[in-house]
Amino acid sequence: MAKSTEKKVDELSFEDAMEQLEVIVEKLEQGDVPLEEAISMFQDGMQLSKDCHNKLTSVEKQMDQILHADGELEETDFQEEEE
Repeated sequence: MAKSTEKKVDELSFEDAMEQLEVIVEKLEQGDVPLEEAISMFQDGMQLSKDCHNKLTSVEKQMDQILHADGELEETDFQEEEE
């Protein structure tokens, strides 16, 4: 992601960020990346992961607002509902 041709992390769509994260994970799993490059890739991957998490959290909040037609906001913990 250090390449100047790539978008900044916060400008990427969720799908693009996930795709870049998958590429980073695949390269790191191969194990033939020099240490300094691996550290940089890991940092980029962590930033992509954080960005994806933030985008998902934002969408969850938007869905909460949409699902409550009466206009009242009611917090929903999606993790509790999955159990």
